[in-house]
Amino acid sequence: MSRGSVTVIGLGPGDPRLLTVAASEALAQADDLIGYFPYVARVPERPGLVRHATDNRVEVDRARHALELAASGRRVAVVSGGDPGVFAMAAAVFEAVEQGELEWRDLDIVVEPGITAMLAAAARLGAPLGGDFCALSLSDNLKPWDVITARLEAVFRADFVVALYNPISSARPWQLGRALGLAAEFRAGTVPVIFARAVSRPDEAICVLTLDAAREATADMATIVIIGASGTRMIERASGQPFVYTPRSVPR
Repeated sequence: MSRGSVTVIGLGPGDPRLLTVAASEALAQADDLIGYFPYVARVPERPGLVRHATDNRVEVDRARHALELAASGRRVAVVSGGDPGVFAMAAAVFEAVEQGELEWRDLDIVVEPGITAMLAAAARLGAPLGGDFCALSLSDNLKPWDVITARLEAVFRADFVVALYNPISSARPWQLGRALGLAAEFRAGTVPVIFARAVSRPDEAICVLTLDAAREATADMATIVIIGASGTRMIERASGQPFVYTPRSVPR
């Protein structure tokens, strides 16, 4: 039997031009494609590629399936949007490896990085992540909300730029407002907040608001929200879309 493999691939934010060459090559070599429905749909069909698309909340089951196929000798590509190591499938695969069959530990498992949403969004505006920053997910599916709020308070106190993934959903429409309200306890109301939806895709929409105005704004699961630090700056432009950047230096 030929030796199987698992490659966990980041598809980037959406524009095919932002897919890395290494990721494209890995997709071309795969026998099986595994992932969430929208991400599998982004990979063109070709002869010999078997597609396994599943719902969003079965990450570890999806990872186990990939490992089972690889153990049988298949070359498996597990796809995520953005980067697979940022709130995505890479961690699920290694969780399944740790908890699963001992033979899975000896499989050839490779992670191919991709451009994650906060980097794609930041590039559209300038350099909002130019200083120290962090990323947090507002989803409480896998961690308690009090843990999320404790982490938010810590990074706001430390004056990081904060990129918020999974900011809102139909099941939890209130969490982004709570996060922005907590930010207002530590940041001035004039601090820039970026709402970037579907960056690099045809329905891309980006707006820059002050923190005061952002507390009334809406978002969805396709939106990345970047809350500036106290030193984050806006450079107004005639086009109406400002440059946003965070200086690399902090006053002593």
